[in-house]
Amino acid sequence: MVDRPPRRHPLFRAPRRVPAGGSVSVLSEPGRAAEPILEVTALTKHFGGLRAVHLDLSVDAGELRCVIGPNGAGKSTFFKILSGAIRPSSGTVRFRGRDITGWEAFRVARLGMSIKFQVASVLEELTVLENLHLAAEFRFGNRDGRRRAEAMLDVVGLTDRAAHPATWLSHGEKQWLEIGMASIGAPALILLDEPTAGMTLPEVKSTVRLLRRLNETATVIVVEHDMNFIRMIARRVTVMHQGEVFAEGSMDEIERHDGVRDIYLGKGAHYAVRR
Repeated sequence: MVDRPPRRHPLFRAPRRVPAGGSVSVLSEPGRAAEPILEVTALTKHFGGLRAVHLDLSVDAGELRCVIGPNGAGKSTFFKILSGAIRPSSGTVRFRGRDITGWEAFRVARLGMSIKFQVASVLEELTVLENLHLAAEFRFGNRDGRRRAEAMLDVVGLTDRAAHPATWLSHGEKQWLEIGMASIGAPALILLDEPTAGMTLPEVKSTVRLLRRLNETATVIVVEHDMNFIRMIARRVTVMHQGEVFAEGSMDEIERHDGVRDIYLGKGAHYAVRR
């Protein structure tokens, strides 16, 4: 009989504190910035007697990080805490060097964090360009907002749809439009919750190209369940389980990890994540 792996895996993730003069064994470690753009410490969220989140996480500026985990792992709750949609029970969130724990969503957005949730929320009666203009006008005003909206049409591949009502768009195109709306304010950090859900394979590939382009100027954190998408895009993957960081490493390392496979389909199985 093979014992279950421990819940925390130091081969993938450094412990919270390292004794002076000590060292940490990791399978791979990205180049570290002088200060992470996002640092979460002992962050918890309780709903009644249920502890939904209890984690520590650090993301460097310029990263494109994917976060995976089974249903109920706490991924969406984590995003809601970061964006200010809900308040944590305890712990701290530092963004761009500032403690933003418990900030309201508008203050978090002003500091440069933007989020796109899974369900598209475009204004379907407005045109594609009007949706982008409305998102840009909030920060840049009417004239500069219009210019930025027109430029974003090319970035998200919707130039030929500019005058079309958003309701005419396919599911994938609506996702791209909302990604554009989330990105048009020039945020330092973009949070995307399952951006490829329901997309065709060609749309997924186009989304990979789009996110790589956005990552040239912003840090991007993506929650996803599509493993093909993650293989195409991920440089570093964080696995959440029962509200905690379970493992962290490259996609190859994560796929070879018995404990991660065990979370999804049982010991030794090749896993495919589904939320």
